[in-house]
Amino acid sequence: MAAARSIASLTLGFGLVSIPIRLYSATDSGASVRFHLLAPDGSRLKQQYVSEQTGKVVPRDQMMKGYEVEKDQFVLFQPDELKRLEETASHVIDIVAFIPEGAVDPLYYDKAYLLAPDKRGGKPYALLVAAMRESGQCALARWAWRARQHVVQVRATEDGLVLQQLLYADEVRSLKDLAIEPVEVAPSELKLALQLIDQISTDRYDPTAFEDEERKRVLAAIDEKIAGRQVVASARGEDAPQGGQVVDLMAALRASLGKPTAAPREAAPPARKAAGAEAGNVTPLDAGARKAPKRAARTPAPEAAPAPRSRARK
Repeated sequence: MAAARSIASLTLGFGLVSIPIRLYSATDSGASVRFHLLAPDGSRLKQQYVSEQTGKVVPRDQMMKGYEVEKDQFVLFQPDELKRLEETASHVIDIVAFIPEGAVDPLYYDKAYLLAPDKRGGKPYALLVAAMRESGQCALARWAWRARQHVVQVRATEDGLVLQQLLYADEVRSLKDLAIEPVEVAPSELKLALQLIDQISTDRYDPTAFEDEERKRVLAAIDEKIAGRQVVASARGEDAPQGGQVVDLMAALRASLGKPTAAPREAAPPARKAAGAEAGNVTPLDAGARKAPKRAARTPAPEAAPAPRSRARK
């Protein structure tokens, strides 16, 4: 994973206390494998916007934005009008309330950021972390960022503060809207299910115990392509669930209780960043960043023994 780089210098407002902080992204989007769209000659493709009415390409400087009020009926906005509607960016994350830890349903979690103290912010930063951990509280705050007003949660961990953008109520669907039909559960079924939960329970979540198997498989396929070998599809696992099967719930629970649990895997070393290759093509830019491995010399196949001559009948 690439070294963390600060996105912005901000201030965390805590009553009359102002804490200088630096903002970091909590996730690394560069870890994902990305493919590029290429033309048959191997060159990259450029995205263009075409008018549905005329079929002609529309340059970006001639594009307008509109809100659809009815089918194919739009209210148009000029760039300067949209600019006036944007939320003015603020360098202050203003704490407005403290609530118990766990009071926010993770369903409302959006993008996460890390907060670190900036110059002269070490002492008040440490004080806030200690106070929040001691009280078991997290903070709710308002923050204007990238032309939007956000409600955010600031929570304390062993290592520092995490800022979590929260979704608004009208951005989150409710399970109540799905009209899930209630089904009665038998006490014997519940007992077996609780035994299974107890059997495979752990004290904490260890993210290093899991690996992105798909990413590993894609990177291996890229290496095979670079080496000039044909990619072979992996066979479906024997334990993969088959759709559309009707199973005996009690029998499945009993069988699960008797099945040994898999030990957590050790943390895998960070995988290399995939080259931008698709269909065996490597662009000059990607080829410079990643040298193709030398092909192993092929071992000559043993000559087949001559077939015995059949004796002609006299």
